[in-house]
Amino acid sequence: MNDHAASLPLTETPIRVRNAAHNDDDHDTPLVTGTNVGHRFKNGPWLFSNLNFTLHTGEAIGLCGPSGSGKSTLLSIIAGFDNPSKGTVTREHVSRIRWVFQNPHGMPKRTAIDHVVQPLLGQGLTREQAEDEAVAIMSMFRLTHVAAREFSELSGGEAQRLMLARAIASKPDLLLVDEPTAQLDQHTANDIDATLTGLAQDDVIVIIATHDSNTRAACSRVIDLAWHDSASTAEGRMS
Repeated sequence: MNDHAASLPLTETPIRVRNAAHNDDDHDTPLVTGTNVGHRFKNGPWLFSNLNFTLHTGEAIGLCGPSGSGKSTLLSIIAGFDNPSKGTVTREHVSRIRWVFQNPHGMPKRTAIDHVVQPLLGQGLTREQAEDEAVAIMSMFRLTHVAAREFSELSGGEAQRLMLARAIASKPDLLLVDEPTAQLDQHTANDIDATLTGLAQDDVIVIIATHDSNTRAACSRVIDLAWHDSASTAEGRMS
């Protein structure tokens, strides 16, 4: 592999948020809890309300609803970037957040493996150690065959899967994925859906905003904003 990856510029910076108080019994496992969460802009209609949820590690949680239902807004609230209009969101042991956007952005002349190696080098691994771990992560997203290709040579689906692999390599506590298949054709979208289980790591909370029924079906469970006006708990439902 290319030795120049050691000088790869840092394009993703950890986002630090305030942690809630905790005890020693939970072994610092990330946890996000929402209680009666609702949001609207100024005096406009409620995008969602009365949401109650608990987000655990080890599963890929779908955040579903039609366009305009507030999926991206709720992602921002869950991450702590925005405050809800009502209710509370508590984040325990969440200090490193990554957000994977709809459109993949990489460094055109860097190889695919360089993108995954870079955050691992930042964690103190040697180049050899970082490459070994990068290959293991890329295999979860069916990317080992393109490891030596430049980013500009990747297909849309490969580039999106690479962004997911890089995010996992960053070892976040909370991973937000916003409409990963929105800009892709159905065949390519199916490739993304088939690899979403690779996001479900034991030490990371994964939330995937989508209005795609196939992406929804690939998630472990779902918070459906179509139920946002219910007076009852809008806890994530199994797909």
